[in-house]
Amino acid sequence: MSKSLELTPVQSVACCSPLLSEPLTVEAAERVSPVLRALADPVRLRLLSLVAAHADQEACVCDLNEAFDLSQPTISHHLKVLHEVGLLDRSKRGTWVYYSVRREALADLANLLGGVG
Repeated sequence: MSKSLELTPVQSVACCSPLLSEPLTVEAAERVSPVLRALADPVRLRLLSLVAAHADQEACVCDLNEAFDLSQPTISHHLKVLHEVGLLDRSKRGTWVYYSVRREALADLANLLGGVG
């Protein structure tokens, strides 16, 4: 498959059927697992939540440092992982990188998991 036709992990989540309607194929599970693996880390899950809850629903590393007993490079690494799987968008402004949650990615993930309840 060519690079241009490959799905990102978040796109893979969007194309999968909800877990409650039919089982995932092996291939679909392998494509979706990077997103779930990224969210399985407590720091990354909390970072995603902090960015989503921040003013204007975007934040830079400088806004997030105080919430953790971690170095700025470590926080930046976790944000990079969330960006690479498609859960965060980022934009550079001067020396700072601002992150915002891709709401459609969260909606796709919620759809995959289905309305359990």
